[in-house]
This record gives sequence, C-alpha cells and structure tokens, in this order.
Amino acid sequence: MAEQLDFYQDTPHACSYMDNREARNIYPDPNKPMTNSLYSHLIEHGFRRSGDMAYRPYCPSCQACVPVRININNFKLSRSQRRCLKRNQDLTVTALPAEFKQEHYQLYCRYLSARHEGGGMDDPTEESYLRFLTSEWSETQFIEIRDKNKLVAVAVTDSVHNGLSALYTFFDPLLAAKSLGTFSILMQINLAQSHGLSWLYLGYWIKDCQKMQYKQNFSAVESYLDQQWQELKT
Repeated sequence: MAEQLDFYQDTPHACSYMDNREARNIYPDPNKPMTNSLYSHLIEHGFRRSGDMAYRPYCPSCQACVPVRININNFKLSRSQRRCLKRNQDLTVTALPAEFKQEHYQLYCRYLSARHEGGGMDDPTEESYLRFLTSEWSETQFIEIRDKNKLVAVAVTDSVHNGLSALYTFFDPLLAAKSLGTFSILMQINLAQSHGLSWLYLGYWIKDCQKMQYKQNFSAVESYLDQQWQELKT
C-alpha cells in the first residue's frame, strides 16, 4: 500500500469455525475512512469485510484460516460442475443493486434457519441483515437467481480491483439437489470472465472445517500464505 496504515487487534473470543478454540482479528485503523480502493488493497493481503468493517483472522496459536481465491484465467470446469450448469440451465441470473428487498430477506431467514441453527445467525433482523451484507463504501451487487418467477438464490458480490469477492450466498434450503451454492460461484466466475477480471475471492478456507470443503473443489484456487499467493495445497 502506498501509505502507512495502522492495525489493531481485538480481544480473544470464541472461534466461529473450530470448537474449543479462541480467535482474534486485526482491523485497519478505524479513524481512517474505508474506501473500496483501500479495501481492494487489503483483500489482496488476505482481508475480508463484514458490513462496513474489514478484518483478517490473526490468531497467535492457530493459522487455520487461509484466504483463498480463484485464478479466473486458469480456471477449468470439472465434470461435476458441468453437470451443475446443465442441471440449472433454465435458471435466470440478474445482477441488482445492493438494496433491501423483502423477498431476499425472507429467503435469507429460511436459509439461516436451515443451515445455521443455533450458530448465532439464525435469528436475524432486517437491520442485522443489511448491516452484515451491505456497506456505505463497497461496490456490491445482489445477484438474483430465479427459477421462472421463484427466487431460489442470492449471491452477494463485491467488486474490487481486478476481481470480484464472493461475500455470501444464500439459497432455498429445500433445493439442495440443485447445488445452488456451486452454481452461484460458477455464475460469479462467469461474471468475472465477462469483465476481463483476474480473481474471484472466496474468503477463508479451513482444511478441517466441513462447511468450507466446497472451496477446494474448484480448480485454480490460490491461497495466501507467507505474504504471497500460491497454489492451494489440500
């Protein structure tokens, strides 16, 4: 980064991903206004956003959280991903501004209730929904996926320098057989390709966390280790 930026660490708290572990995050100086340009630099160094706040796991005794991204230029579809595209070929995909829609929010609540029961996210409000997924400074789209007129998934996607960031996806929990999570990532890869972008950031991958195993199923995945991006070793 062109200018010096101070970082601050929070106090230990229960890890959201690994049982019986404590976690800590670092955050950029809250007195420095966050912009999408600054965030584009930070995400290249393993940061992520939640709402308006950019953060990165920084646990002294654990390095399980590994930032990962897909190299769009090297990506190749697997057989199962080709089947996923064929299975969902009748779905329509539309990129919309990051604005509150009751239909989106209701799907989000159903998804959390089915997938994250008891995890602290399964009792959202309209305010917490917007506070988590949107921000005043990010360039964010809500990518709608519909089966005819029925909303089946929303992929929340940030635009950053030379890439996209797959922030969060929620979908109809009754349609697990359609692999809508995988389909959403494939649609974001297509969007990046159509704009000539090089990266799709996927957030963090943890080898021993079952919920994150899907990220390693994509080709051309890179991990940020030792202050540089390199091929993900699973």
